[in-house]
Amino acid sequence: MYKLINKIGALLVVSGFVIFLSLYVLTPFIVTKKTIETAIENEGHASLIESRLSGILNVPTTNLELQRELTGAFELINNEAEENFGLKKIEVEQLVEIATSEGLTESNVAEVIHGEHRKEKVELFSNYGNWLFNEVLSDEKARSEIPKIADNMLKYEVIPQFGMDRYQQKSTRYRIAKNSVAGPVVSENIWALLLTFGLIIAGGLLMSLSLMLHLPGSYNNRTFSHPAKSRKWLGIIIGTFLIGFYIILYYFPHYITPWVALVDPISYWLKGAAASEFFLYGLLYTLAVLVMGVRMLIKYRDNNYQLVRTMSVMFFQLAFAFLIPEILVRLNQPYFDFKNIWPLDYDFFFDYELANLIQAGNLGVFMLIWGIALIVLGVPLFTFFYGKRWYCSWVCGCGGLAETLGDPFRQLSDKSLKAWKIERYMVHGVLVLAVFMTAAVLYTYFTGNSQFLGLNSYGIREVYGSFIGAAFAGVIGTGFYPLMGNRVWCRFGCPLAAYLGIIQRFRSRFRITTNGGQCISCGNCSTYCEMGIDVRSYAQKGQNIVRASCVGCGICASVCPRGVLKLENSNPGARTELNGFIK
Repeated sequence: MYKLINKIGALLVVSGFVIFLSLYVLTPFIVTKKTIETAIENEGHASLIESRLSGILNVPTTNLELQRELTGAFELINNEAEENFGLKKIEVEQLVEIATSEGLTESNVAEVIHGEHRKEKVELFSNYGNWLFNEVLSDEKARSEIPKIADNMLKYEVIPQFGMDRYQQKSTRYRIAKNSVAGPVVSENIWALLLTFGLIIAGGLLMSLSLMLHLPGSYNNRTFSHPAKSRKWLGIIIGTFLIGFYIILYYFPHYITPWVALVDPISYWLKGAAASEFFLYGLLYTLAVLVMGVRMLIKYRDNNYQLVRTMSVMFFQLAFAFLIPEILVRLNQPYFDFKNIWPLDYDFFFDYELANLIQAGNLGVFMLIWGIALIVLGVPLFTFFYGKRWYCSWVCGCGGLAETLGDPFRQLSDKSLKAWKIERYMVHGVLVLAVFMTAAVLYTYFTGNSQFLGLNSYGIREVYGSFIGAAFAGVIGTGFYPLMGNRVWCRFGCPLAAYLGIIQRFRSRFRITTNGGQCISCGNCSTYCEMGIDVRSYAQKGQNIVRASCVGCGICASVCPRGVLKLENSNPGARTELNGFIK
C-alpha cells in the first residue's frame, strides 16, 4: 500500500511539473507599443526600442527573438550616451599631459573638455577625480588613474543616467517580456494553476502521507542507493534543475516570465499588484517548506522537539518571510522581513534601503531600530541561552528550506576533517567580507565619497551581491542539495551562521552532551548530521559537542538508538535534560 500511494503521489508531481515546463516552452509573446511605453519611462529610449522592435510588434514571437532585438536597442542607446557624456580618447590623453606637467584643477579640466554637454562632463570628472587635483602626478600614475576615472564615470554615472546599465537592461527586458506574455498562462490562468501547482502540491502531500504507513524516524533502507539521495542520476537531474532555475531567477529573470505571469492572480489577491520574479520565488519557497514540512511532521511524529521545531520554521516562513512583507507592500510600506538579520540580510545598510525605511515614517524607523536591535542585542542574548539553533533551526528561511526540502539529502554532507577546515576558512571569510562591505557602504552613505580604502564601495557591494548573495546563497546553496547535502550555504557561506557560531562556541549555555559509555558506534548520528560533524567521534570520547557549526537540529539525538545524545541549555558541566521536550 505504501508503494502504491507513493507512486500515485510521484505521478501527480511529475505530471504537474511536466505541464509547468510545457507552459514555459509553449507560451507566445506579443509585443505592442503600449507594452513598451508601460515598461520604459524615458520617451527617447522607448521610441528607439519601439523602432528596433517594429518587425515583431503585434505578432506572436518567441522570447529569444524578443531578447535579441532588445540587445541591439540597448547597444544603440548606450553608444549615444557614451558619445554625448563620456570622455573621448583625445581628452583623456590631454588630461594625462596636464596632470604630469602642472597638475589638474577644475579650471584646466574644463579647458580640455568640449562639446554640448561639457558642464556635465566636467562635473562628473570632478566627482570621481578630485582626489588627484592640485598635485603633479608621475607619468605612470596619471596613465593608470585617469583612464580608470574615465571608465568609472562611464560605468557608474553616464550609462546609468543617460543610457541603460545592466541593471536597467535587466529590468527593462523583464518588464517588456512580462507584459508581452500571452496564451493559456493568461487566458486560462486558473486551470493552469490547478494543473501545475495544484498537482505538484497534491502529489507531494500524498507522498508525505504515505510515510504514515512507516515507523516514525529516519531509517536506512535505500538511503545510500536511492537514485535521488545518493548522488545518482535522479539527484543530478534535480540538482541541475535547481541550479539552472536559480541562475535564471537571479541573472536572467526575463526568461521565466511565463511562470511569473502564472502566479499573477495570487499576487493581485495578496498585495494588489502584479507578481515579480521574486514573488514567484517566495511562493515556490514557501510552498516547498510547507509541503515538505508536512513530510517532516509525519516522519518525526514521535519526537516532540522535531514537531515543534518544524512547525516553527513553517510558521516563520509563511508569516514573516512571505505574507507580512507582501501585505506591507499592499499598505504602501517598505517590504521588510522582520526575522532576517544582518549580515545574512546583507543589503540592510545599503543607501536605498536606509532611505526607504527613513522615508516610511514611524513604521520605517521602527523597522530600522528593530533590525539593529536584533544584530546588537537579539543575536548575542538568544544565542547565549539557546545556541544558534534558535535562529538556524527554528526561524531562518534558509534553514527552514534545508530542514524540509533538504531533509532527504542530509546524509550527503562531508564529515571529513578536510571539509571542516575548508568550512571554517570559507564561512568566516564571508563574514569578514560582509563586515568590510557594510563598512564601505556606510562610509559612502555618510560621506558621499564612493572610494573606501582605495576601492569603490559600489563595486564591492555589487561583487558581494552577485557572488555571495546570489551565486553562493542561491545557486550553490540550494542547487547542491542533492550533491553535497542540505546545508551547503549554512556550512560554508552564511555570515550570520558564522557570527552565531562564534558566540555559541565560546559564550553559550547550549551544548549537546554525550554519554559515551552507552555508545555502540552505529554511526547514525554522524550519518544524519547535516552540518558535517562527526558526532560519533565525540560520543565515543564522551565529549560534549560545542562545535560552532552545530545548528541544534536534534536529528542526531532522535536517531540514536541508545539515548547517548542530549540537547541541553545548561551551565557547562551540568547535565540537565529538557524533560518532556527531547524524546
